[in-house]
Amino acid sequence: MLNIDLHCHSTISDGLLTPVQLVERAALRGVETLALTDHDDIAGLAEARQTAAAKNITFINGVEISVSWRGRTLHIVGLDIDPEYTPLIEGLTAIRAGRSQRAANIAAELEKIGIHGSLEGAYAHVGERRLIGRTHFARFLVEQGYAKDVKSVFKKYLVKGKPGYTPHEWAALSDAVSWICGSGGCAIIAHPGRYDLGKNVLNDLLDEFCTLGGSAIEVVTSSHTPEQVRHFAQHAQNKNLMASCGSDFHGPGESFHDLGQLPEFPQGCTPIWHHWKNTMAAELV
Repeated sequence: MLNIDLHCHSTISDGLLTPVQLVERAALRGVETLALTDHDDIAGLAEARQTAAAKNITFINGVEISVSWRGRTLHIVGLDIDPEYTPLIEGLTAIRAGRSQRAANIAAELEKIGIHGSLEGAYAHVGERRLIGRTHFARFLVEQGYAKDVKSVFKKYLVKGKPGYTPHEWAALSDAVSWICGSGGCAIIAHPGRYDLGKNVLNDLLDEFCTLGGSAIEVVTSSHTPEQVRHFAQHAQNKNLMASCGSDFHGPGESFHDLGQLPEFPQGCTPIWHHWKNTMAAELV
């Protein structure tokens, strides 16, 4: 089995490493196939691909799109996309514009509980581009001593029912899948175990996702327990969906697993890379 990581982030969104540094770390950790999937942005793909070629890593163009579905925020990963596909570019641009307003709203909520200067503080943690997210606020809150680490911030702040939370309307699920599939890519539901979906709601999501043209579920990811891996592997088989894997790596010390440290891929699932005739062959499994 190859060492494959199909979900990670750079400073283009909310990762700690530049696209070049990220690929270099992946190479050091033995990753043989890598996808860069920054939140709502594809600006890092070209330099990541160039570095991957120099490191003899098979590189997959990717993105992670923020979606609103039935009042929930979901993430849809697009793999093997065409980064020059105009509807995808325009859709991501619109999402990023909305992020700026959400950041102002988060700062206003934190202000209500006496946490001042969070907007400027969060922007100080933004990397190469001006895409701001909750992780940047989390790093500011850690820096200011409100929590010991980023994971703790998300338990205490920034999520529904906690200080700093603000609702936001992201892209529609239908639009995100359309942009990905229209660009020639595969749409994948990222880390489904994080959404706390009941059985009926999960079935509704998977049915709608399949109808729209979705391809896979992220079965193996660093936040999934072994039980969740088995659970979503079974759902993938039941719904005739392929299975994907990715660390969701953001940086050293902030992620459950480092690049190249994913749990074993479950048997009985069809890997997403079987779909990439131009990229990988079935004998790689």
